[in-house]
Amino acid sequence: MDLKLDDDELNMCVQCGLCLPHCPTFRVTGEEAKSPRGRIHLMREVQLNGAPVTAEVLDSFETCVQCRGCEPACPSGVPYGHLMERTREALADHGLMAPLWQRLAMKPLAHPQVLGVGSKALAAAQRLRLVPKRLGISADVPFRQSPMTTSGTDVIMFTGCVMDAWQRTVHTAGQRVLEAAGFGVTPSGPMAPCCGALHAHAGLAGDTRSFAGSMINSFSTGPLADAPIVVDSAGCGAQMKDYGHLLGTSEAEAFSARVFDICEFLAQNLHKLPDGRQLPQTVAVQDPCHIRHVQRVHQATRDVLSRYVPNLVELDDDGLCCGAGGAYSVLQPELARQIRDRKVAAINAKKPDLVASANPGCSMHLGAVGVPTVHPMELVARALGFER
Repeated sequence: MDLKLDDDELNMCVQCGLCLPHCPTFRVTGEEAKSPRGRIHLMREVQLNGAPVTAEVLDSFETCVQCRGCEPACPSGVPYGHLMERTREALADHGLMAPLWQRLAMKPLAHPQVLGVGSKALAAAQRLRLVPKRLGISADVPFRQSPMTTSGTDVIMFTGCVMDAWQRTVHTAGQRVLEAAGFGVTPSGPMAPCCGALHAHAGLAGDTRSFAGSMINSFSTGPLADAPIVVDSAGCGAQMKDYGHLLGTSEAEAFSARVFDICEFLAQNLHKLPDGRQLPQTVAVQDPCHIRHVQRVHQATRDVLSRYVPNLVELDDDGLCCGAGGAYSVLQPELARQIRDRKVAAINAKKPDLVASANPGCSMHLGAVGVPTVHPMELVARALGFER
């Protein structure tokens, strides 16, 4: 099978194994096939040597969290994330990955009204205790939320799909912080209902390209044409910063250059943030993989939080994945649980009052086992006097 991989990129891996300690699935299983090195070996066998895509090969690819923790550790600069995304796309195109039920489950993400109705039904099911905790879904999906309003056109705040439906309070906190720093904010709302990150992870890159094209068109005309786009979800921000690579056009490259994680943007404008009260809690920083390993802007979270949180502590796990991985905790619950157990142990060793994490998947996955997780923007908003 042709996995449509670039042979030069595929052959960049020299099989040195320096990636192994940074791979969460290898750490919990010890299996070569569940390591970046092992998966690249299988990609080579399939594409270059015509090896069949057996159940074991599929399992190797399906169990990758796509955390990309291997990339910063790789001395050869192997673009593992892109290799895995293209492999999944080829397998999905052949009907070997992303079954029909998964594709149908993702349809509402592009339709805010449908997602809203589904979220209300989920909220009702939660109140009736019909939703298994093992799914890692936020414990308090809201029945209704206050609408967001536009305060100016200095920046666009990307609100997205699931996060807007389930955690709009994070968007609200982020908007208030941006406004306190003097920026007028336009929430993206229905102009850009989904970034396509979950689709890309599943191998449905065609859908992601469609979302990317629509978003670029929406944000490239009128008073918002040059506005920075701030994102408070690590996975969404990483995907939007990759549109240039995904579409391969100068327009997409220009769009991606406008995208900033919200802490990244605020760290560049620290002088504009007002003074606030010092929060007394001990806060541990949990870096979402797409902030630390993909966007590589995790220092910005510390720069912003340290203004208001004097008791900021680091985890001693070198940024290892928590096991959320978008929909990974639903599709691979046992591996996700084992990976999370390691993260929870690292958190408990620091005995924090709160854990700051800038990704909805991480906060839900950790919150499902009682870890008190908040978004960095919620902490900053609290310090500035914007209580929920």
